[in-house]
Amino acid sequence: MRKLLALSMAVLISMYSFAQFVHAEEDDPVLTSEAAVLMDTQSGAILFGKNEEKRMYPASLTKIATAIYAIESANLNDQVVVSEKIKEIEGTRVYLNPGERVTLKKLIQGMLINSGNDAALTIAIHLDGTMENYSQSINEYLENEIGVKNTHFVNPHGLFDENHYTTAKDLALILNYAMKNEDFREIFGTKELKWEGESWNTQIFSHHRMLKGEIPYEGVTGGKTGFVDQSKQTLATTAENGRMQLTAVLLKSEFKREIYKDTIKLFDYGFASYKSAQIKKGETFTSGELEFKAGKDLFVTEPIENGKRVVDDDGVLNIESENGRTIQSVELKPLIEKKPEVKKTTQEPKQSGLLSANAIIGAFLAAVAILWIMNRKQKKNRRFRSR
Repeated sequence: MRKLLALSMAVLISMYSFAQFVHAEEDDPVLTSEAAVLMDTQSGAILFGKNEEKRMYPASLTKIATAIYAIESANLNDQVVVSEKIKEIEGTRVYLNPGERVTLKKLIQGMLINSGNDAALTIAIHLDGTMENYSQSINEYLENEIGVKNTHFVNPHGLFDENHYTTAKDLALILNYAMKNEDFREIFGTKELKWEGESWNTQIFSHHRMLKGEIPYEGVTGGKTGFVDQSKQTLATTAENGRMQLTAVLLKSEFKREIYKDTIKLFDYGFASYKSAQIKKGETFTSGELEFKAGKDLFVTEPIENGKRVVDDDGVLNIESENGRTIQSVELKPLIEKKPEVKKTTQEPKQSGLLSANAIIGAFLAAVAILWIMNRKQKKNRRFRSR
């Protein structure tokens, strides 16, 4: 009887576990890529993650960081002299010649659209002189300006180095930040470009199959591919559907066709489940008797159906799904700012002019009395000595 009961319980537990597993598969995308993240481009809310904080090798997705760093650090019209060091570069090129003069914008275009490693190296040398200086500068920039925590780059192109790493989450943060820049958005979304150089006159094309339409997907706004043996296939893509903008980053897929399938799964999931909303500066929220306000204009991500906005007593606005999962948390400000308490100090009351005069007269009379007493004593002593 006990054995039968134990067997029945085991079967029930197995059935329950299977049901939970199937439920998770139905709700979330199932991906072949080793790491992935889906973010709302405007709010930064993470809508899906798989090993999103695991350190990985990004390959040419590095060039996204190089591009926004260059755009914000220098003038796009700068005339850049191509360094002799490009002779040593490996991989994809735009066939620059040492000594050739090229604008910084054209180098960024060649780097992002055609993934030119020679263009990336030229940019880094132009900005910082050496790879050591470049590595220090871009890592400081990414940490201080964007807030990444698990990224360390030693080169501008992503050719393999064991000390050159990032995460899917950090790459999405970098791309979200870059997409706020008009110049970056234009280049990142370019499908083809006429290229005229000293050694190469041609038409360069984006390598991203969804961006240039080889794999149709409505709403794709930009993309970058990457590959080295150690990182396998890597892919970054942005898209929009009128309700929201999405950023998808996928790392380490064995096959190119699979990483595009994974990207489509993420976009389908995001667009079917969520929408963007804007909270205006000064908009108010309550938690019991407490009132809070938005300190600035904010983008938030909400479920398309049955989403909730819940404010706690600390003034944190939580955007929740129907089942209570927190999608995003935003800090609000108290509606009435508390004034800093001023400590009262006890001060001696100031004396009026009359009191001061009375004090002087009193002191004068006291002095006269003392002098009169001393004078009496002296007279008395003289009479005593004369006897």
